[in-house]
Amino acid sequence: MKTGNAILSGYGTTIFEVMSRLADEHGAINLGQGFPDTRGPADVLDVASRALLDGWNQYPSMLGTPDLRQALAAHAARFYGLTVDWKTEVLVTSGATEALTASLLGLIEPGDEVVLFQPMYDSYLPIIRLAGGIPRFVTLKAPDWGFTREDLEAAFTPKTKLIVLNDPLNPAAKVYSRDELGLITEFVQRFDAYAVCDEVYEHLVFDGRRHIPLMTLPGMRDRCLKIGSAGKTFSLTGWKVGYITGAPHLLQPVAKAHQFLTFTTPPNLQTAVAYGLGKEDGYFTGLAAEMQGKRDRLAAGLSAAGLDVLPSAGTYFIVARIGAAAAANAGFAGDEIDDQDFCRWLTAEAGVTAIPVSAFYVQDAPKDCIRFCFSKRDEILDEAAARLKRRFSI
Repeated sequence: MKTGNAILSGYGTTIFEVMSRLADEHGAINLGQGFPDTRGPADVLDVASRALLDGWNQYPSMLGTPDLRQALAAHAARFYGLTVDWKTEVLVTSGATEALTASLLGLIEPGDEVVLFQPMYDSYLPIIRLAGGIPRFVTLKAPDWGFTREDLEAAFTPKTKLIVLNDPLNPAAKVYSRDELGLITEFVQRFDAYAVCDEVYEHLVFDGRRHIPLMTLPGMRDRCLKIGSAGKTFSLTGWKVGYITGAPHLLQPVAKAHQFLTFTTPPNLQTAVAYGLGKEDGYFTGLAAEMQGKRDRLAAGLSAAGLDVLPSAGTYFIVARIGAAAAANAGFAGDEIDDQDFCRWLTAEAGVTAIPVSAFYVQDAPKDCIRFCFSKRDEILDEAAARLKRRFSI
């Protein structure tokens, strides 16, 4: 029989599904998948339920409901000083992954080169290849996940159409500095390229940092698409409400792609997200503070178990190096550490599931780093830490 699409058929089951199945099999605490285990803000849920019962339940505008697009424009002004025309510069999508898909399909033509920073979220590469794009990689290296001018010189060419920038970065929990963003800006402008900016964790930055959208740097307003997620901002990942902000000439082809993908997004959820974006500053600072506390809680537990915890500046995640002692405990010699095998062992033997960071690379992957999700209830984090400490006997 004839086969399906060769690009998509070539990808196996995602590491997230593999590790989640293994966690279920062994009754492990799953700190691999990145979602909170709470219900989300009660007032936002209440607005959604009332909108479902009393509001409009037919197709809304393809671009998104006016109230949510207006709220997104107000959000951009409030947090970043951006002036956004809600009628022509905002698009609501069915999740941030759909926003990424529409953006990449709308902008890439076959043969265009796309610069990617790895480690990277797993959906980027399949979408780029499906659109006919040619990936070129900048490899970020632990522990600081930095890059150099020389790295960008090697990746950018006259064929570069765009870059994909995930800031804050899943899985490495990196928040790009203004100097790093300035260097990226220099190359985007020099090569007349665009930037698709995955900023779903924009309100989850820690230790007094502030998220800096690439769009706010000089000369980048008309070159950037900024993608956000209600799922991350309101701890409601199952709602799948995403949004894109960008100049009309960039947003127009993206809207065409969106039209032929999901077309629109549930209007009652849009009503609730519009309400949520107008919440007081304390909600947003409180969300970051709560997640920072969970980060610190899990970091202490991982350290007590003998893992080498790397800095986490944002997101839901923290990365740890396995280290010689932990590797030896699992039966690995120092030069034979394999993060995927270690994560399988950790699930089966310690009852805690993590994700191997090598799964987020295409090439030059480290083999000694694993990612944990800390956006869970405190008692879950404490039990995971206790299990690790018992298994490593420290």
